[in-house]
Amino acid sequence: MIANALIAMIGLLHCYILVLQMALWTKPAGRRAFRLSPEFAESTKVLAANQGLYNGFLAAGLFWGLMQGEESRGIAIFFLACIFIAGIFGAVTANRKNTVHSSDAGSSSADSGVCEDLTYLGAVA
Repeated sequence: MIANALIAMIGLLHCYILVLQMALWTKPAGRRAFRLSPEFAESTKVLAANQGLYNGFLAAGLFWGLMQGEESRGIAIFFLACIFIAGIFGAVTANRKNTVHSSDAGSSSADSGVCEDLTYLGAVA
């Protein structure tokens, strides 16, 4: 029961991130969440939409795993492992001087993993 609630919360978080990255990236709410300049947000919106789509697939996988019930817990665990690995990769590969959180419109690291789960959760929170 608690595990299902936590899986659902992680799925909902990824839905929220999908909306931020696919629909709100260049809007004030999205730019504020990721501390982006308007120029940088505009120049990276396709990359952000791509990452948002991946987050949506992760959320769908978590919800699919929940719908399969306890006997198919492995589905949810697989998608949780994907999220964990992507977050670790993002945290390890993010260049702190040149991340999406930068206001510098000349930054070019939007697709270098800096928006992955663990890295950008600090910006969203």
